[in-house]
Amino acid sequence: MLGRSLELALFDELLDRAARDARGPARGAEPRDSSRSRLVDITGEAGIGKSRLLGEVCARASRRGMTVLRGRATEYERQMPFQVFTDALAHLDPHAPAGFPETDAVAPLFQQSGGAVDRFGLHRSTAALLARLAAPSGLLLALDDLHWADPASQELLDHLVRHPVHAPVVLAVTRRDRQSPESLAARLTRGLDTGAVVRLGLRPLSADDCAELAGPGLPPAETAALYAASEGNPFYFLTLLQAHRGGTTPEFSVPPGLGTLLLDELTALAPSRRGIVEAVAVLGEHATPAMVSRVTGRSGAAFTDDVHALARRDLLRSGPQGLLTLRHPVVRTLVHESTPFLRRVEIHRLAAQELARAGVSAAERAHHVEQSLTAWDPEAVAVLEEAAARSARTAPASCAHWLEVALRHLPHTPEHAARRRELTLRRARALAACGGLRESRDLLQELIATEQGSHCAPTTAKDQDQDLRVRAVVLCALVERHLGRCTEAVALLRRELARGPAPGHVVRLGLELGSAAPLDSATSYAQVRTEVEAALAAARSTGDEIGEAGVLAVAALGEAYEGNMAAAHGLARQAAALVDSLPDNDLTALCEPLARLGWAEAFLEQYPDAERHAERGLDIARRSGQLYVVPHLLLCASHVRVQTCRVSSAVELADQAEDIARGIGSDQLLAFVLASKASALVAACPPGDPRPLAVAEEAVAAAGTGVNWWASTAWCIFGWAALMAGDPVRARDAMLQAGGPELQRIQPSMRPLYLEILVTSALLTGETGEARGWAERARKEAEQLGLPMQRASALRSAAHLPLAQGDTAAAADLFAEAAAESARCGAVFWEAHSLLLGAPLEAAAGRGRSGTHAWLRGRRLAEAGGSGMLVGLADATRPPGGGSEAPYGSPDRPELAELSGRLATLTARELEIAELVAQGLTSQAIADRLYVSRRTVETHVSRAFRKTGVSSRTALATLMARRRTGSRFGEARAEEDRPGPPT
Repeated sequence: MLGRSLELALFDELLDRAARDARGPARGAEPRDSSRSRLVDITGEAGIGKSRLLGEVCARASRRGMTVLRGRATEYERQMPFQVFTDALAHLDPHAPAGFPETDAVAPLFQQSGGAVDRFGLHRSTAALLARLAAPSGLLLALDDLHWADPASQELLDHLVRHPVHAPVVLAVTRRDRQSPESLAARLTRGLDTGAVVRLGLRPLSADDCAELAGPGLPPAETAALYAASEGNPFYFLTLLQAHRGGTTPEFSVPPGLGTLLLDELTALAPSRRGIVEAVAVLGEHATPAMVSRVTGRSGAAFTDDVHALARRDLLRSGPQGLLTLRHPVVRTLVHESTPFLRRVEIHRLAAQELARAGVSAAERAHHVEQSLTAWDPEAVAVLEEAAARSARTAPASCAHWLEVALRHLPHTPEHAARRRELTLRRARALAACGGLRESRDLLQELIATEQGSHCAPTTAKDQDQDLRVRAVVLCALVERHLGRCTEAVALLRRELARGPAPGHVVRLGLELGSAAPLDSATSYAQVRTEVEAALAAARSTGDEIGEAGVLAVAALGEAYEGNMAAAHGLARQAAALVDSLPDNDLTALCEPLARLGWAEAFLEQYPDAERHAERGLDIARRSGQLYVVPHLLLCASHVRVQTCRVSSAVELADQAEDIARGIGSDQLLAFVLASKASALVAACPPGDPRPLAVAEEAVAAAGTGVNWWASTAWCIFGWAALMAGDPVRARDAMLQAGGPELQRIQPSMRPLYLEILVTSALLTGETGEARGWAERARKEAEQLGLPMQRASALRSAAHLPLAQGDTAAAADLFAEAAAESARCGAVFWEAHSLLLGAPLEAAAGRGRSGTHAWLRGRRLAEAGGSGMLVGLADATRPPGGGSEAPYGSPDRPELAELSGRLATLTARELEIAELVAQGLTSQAIADRLYVSRRTVETHVSRAFRKTGVSSRTALATLMARRRTGSRFGEARAEEDRPGPPT
């Protein structure tokens, strides 16, 4: 390992830490905080020594007793789902996963058929599996040549980067810079910013390193010439050295290319041995000795002797499970490309036959089937279709690829026309699921434009054609929505409705039209109400209860969005009654309408019903593989949990939705997801935390310059985050960007709540007249809506006005009324917010007891809901005396002794850092202030958590605030008890 001392030192540190964390603290030592996985990204050109370094790291991990799993992505198997992870897990003891509760969820990693699981569920289960394998000695997961990894493996790796495993796990990957897909490079680069990834760019060896590599027998001048020709690339240097010793390159002035040198090495082989080398290059991960023997038609002692001879020449090497490999991927590439085409086809054909005879899955055979196809072969195409079907939910990019291969070989004849259309629709759906939205739309538009059937076709065939066409139109409209082209989606659906489809198709098209219209800046729900009512009538005329429930749900959301609450209430009640009466199997086709119903009920402030329907929809959508609707259901549940002050779980749900949005590749959906996540983070994070604003900024960046509901929502949440970050000017600008000068683009049913941001911003910037105008508008719109939470928001906006004039009693009354309104609909977050804003005003108005009670209830609600924002507000509005008649920290209160005992265990440094945490500083800000590393700060914070028995920064900040209050109270008591001056 020449010239890699720094890289190995970094790995030694990471491996030592993982091994220590796996063993746990020594007896008597203080327990450490839970470790998190780190990924080391080893980059460099071909032959620079990435794999050699990785091999040394694996050896060092093994010597430490860690579990080591090493896999390699391969150049010609890039469509095999999870291939590099499957290769790594092949090293696992077969009994290691025994008892793992999520075995079915990770079955695709073992090339097995699992239960019904989507790829994002597989990602989470894989992280759980790695955490399990890390016990009791730590785990190294080493993935080689990641630039060739299949899309499903890349996506899984991205999940492990964005959600580090909470276990002693080290991930190490190697890849070539120039050959890495942009998406892979971007994913790993994002991890650099969060600290989850460390990048090691390998440089060429020095002249001294190469001289040592060559050994003392080579004259210095010749060594220098070889070094100059190789430019310090170890693989190239060794190849040149081997050729030089064999007398191939006596002149150094014009050294031959690497490929020429390697191919010259093959020319000396006997045909039988060359055939073995070619078979190994073509078979890749299926190149077992038995398979190579079968495809070459050779066996017995002669075959064994040839394999051994090739191993002695270091052309062949033996890998795990006896797999034969060539000594370097570059060698495989050259041999594969130099193997005659028909010879390659025959090897793949024989391999596919042998694998089928062995009962191997279609997904494993598909690669060889694809490479052996030269003409139409029904049996081979059937294998590709089966492979596509099996990978549709966990690896949609591979599914789309296999279907593309099948379509390429399907004859363009009338008898295959229906099958071609069905496969095209399936491929478009797979592309839409894996980020290929534009390619999916193009396919669908081509499919829709194709004339369906003939005039003399039987009625059944015509019905089938129309059904496929409507499915294509609905899917195309959905894709257009995700591309931010809602106007185009609405036009497409209306054109199809104008064709006079059957009643069942009218229902399907009306459902999608009602879903798309509110998102379109050019089309309001009112403009499509007639078509939605026609769809409802069609469903009722045919007795289609499922369709009826779906249309009612969509109509309820449309009316709720527009602020027509009386109509929305009636439609939502009817939809809920139907949905609740239907079994889950009947609701499979209603997952998106269930999301619409949940959102309608959320906007109607019927939070228990909204959450119930969202959770039911999630269960059905995940079981049936309807991935595109899962984010909407997750975000509905997240929104409800923010309003009802369960913010930790709200953030978790938004995180899950973000994973899916990034996988689908829709900027518009991502903007909505990030906006919702930012909203949850504003509620969850303590004052001063930069995360909510950072996520909100990413949301508006994802929304781009679009003028639609997605963008408007993103800008509104950005305004809230900016206001909470102390930037009212930016908040005001964001709100005007969201809605335009008259705020018409802001959702009517949420407008009073968003107007509160404008009122507060205007007052903070001294624009009292503007604030008064926004507050009056909020009052009028809230009264029209008749919703308690929106009325509460308008009341808070109104409360700021007398407060600005010094009338604390009037302001306190309005905040109290706002709290009561919020409580009426279960909006606990806003109830607590109103109470905490009003509590100090009650005291200032001479109503100290009311203020104390309001503060205590607001503080309890904030702590129970895990809201760092509200706990911070409670600390800022703490009434005189600590918030109770016997204040926190009072010597007469039993909790003082308990609190003092918990805090007394902290060291001086831990206490100092806990104080800074209570001030709302992030770990990095604390590190900068104290001139220590961020890791040191986080270690001290974790120790403070354990010693005080709390589990969050918010709770720690609460303890420190109570400590300060107790100290002040103690000082005051001491002052009271001190003897006065003599009289």
